[in-house]
Amino acid sequence: MDKELKMSPQKRATLVSSSIATLLLIIKLVLGVASGSVAVLASAIDSLLDMLVSAFNFFAIKKSEEHPDEDYHYGKGKVQAIAAVIEGTIITISGIYIIYEAIKKLNKGTETTLLTPSIVAMAFSLIITYVLVNYLLKVAKETDNLVIKADALHYKTDLWSNAAVLVALGLVHMTGIDAIDALFGLGIGLYIIYSAYEIIQEGIEILLDRSLSGDIVAKIGEIISNHPEVTSYHWLKTRTDGSINFVDFHMVLRPNMLLIEAHRIADEVEEKIMSLDTKKKWSISPHFDPYDDEHVNDALFAGKTFIKKIKED
Repeated sequence: MDKELKMSPQKRATLVSSSIATLLLIIKLVLGVASGSVAVLASAIDSLLDMLVSAFNFFAIKKSEEHPDEDYHYGKGKVQAIAAVIEGTIITISGIYIIYEAIKKLNKGTETTLLTPSIVAMAFSLIITYVLVNYLLKVAKETDNLVIKADALHYKTDLWSNAAVLVALGLVHMTGIDAIDALFGLGIGLYIIYSAYEIIQEGIEILLDRSLSGDIVAKIGEIISNHPEVTSYHWLKTRTDGSINFVDFHMVLRPNMLLIEAHRIADEVEEKIMSLDTKKKWSISPHFDPYDDEHVNDALFAGKTFIKKIKED
């Protein structure tokens, strides 16, 4: 079978985005340097980072799709979160650099030239970026992949940035006031930094094993407790690595129940839980209890923690 057909939608999306970023980089960089426009140069730098980040995302997705092995029993899905944090950090740095260039231009008052070619180039960039954003959003919706969502958000900020640059160049062309270019560059830099926060936050939350959304956790609890043969449940814990949702819980069953019956009940509960999000893989680990030992387990855990603290002190 052809390798292209084997390639996942996520990988294909990163290749498409990195290719488009390379094309836009060349166009913007040439015109940005030649014209002296901070806004165009800022957009060129952003396209350079887009290209590098999208290339990095390709390898991150490739690594995250590897199956669990002897060294990584839970797989390498968290590579996506690491990639998101790195991408968000790079976006933030690019925003800071753009702000620096804008302030420098305001102080020196350099002139912006080649306005017409720059306007044409930014209009072309705006159209291409719009098409790319819609493509990435489509893939993100189909796969619910964190890296693609981050990439889509990144290029969405580029879309607004390109529009702002286009407006800035148009105003400079009409008014002859070069400070407008620098002021728009300053605004773009601040917007880019702001947009990076969400990407970094989501990546860090995954790395810290934050639970699934409150709505999903509540629905999981309802599924377990609503099963007619489950007496109660406790110690429900959830997390995700971006691709796989992990769920652990204790459920109380009749003390004299056969193991095969308990296994059947677990299968029924797991099947309903997995239907909550069919885009993600699930790893569900139920624990069978003959009675509710939540308080006993809590006390035991607290005791172990207290003893450990005494030893450390």
